[in-house]
Amino acid sequence: QVQLEESGGGVVQPGDSLRLSCAASGRAFSTYNMGWFRQAPGKEREFVALIGRGGTTSYGDFVQGRFTISRDNAKNTANLQMNGLKPEDTAVYYCAADQRYFGKTGNRYDYWGQGTQVTVSS
Repeated sequence: QVQLEESGGGVVQPGDSLRLSCAASGRAFSTYNMGWFRQAPGKEREFVALIGRGGTTSYGDFVQGRFTISRDNAKNTANLQMNGLKPEDTAVYYCAADQRYFGKTGNRYDYWGQGTQVTVSS
């Protein structure tokens, strides 16, 4: 079992950057595939990025090279570097973990954090 806590959200202007972190407590973080999802008001949850146990990454189509997901197994963290933020990136960002599933379907992940708010506004 793993507990997840996101941090790093905030209010920024268009074009700015943010670095989100997901801290995991529990055992064997390195055995989990880690995903980032987001949900804007009135919209469905959306896949953002994922990183597998071995470091393989995948991104949502909207990312278009602006975001980078990484993990530090020594520190039990998964990070999402977001550059070139746009107003449409405004959402609550969640990290998720699963030991078996590696994919873009949020319902397949067993563990979720509480989320961190990202607001992009001029």
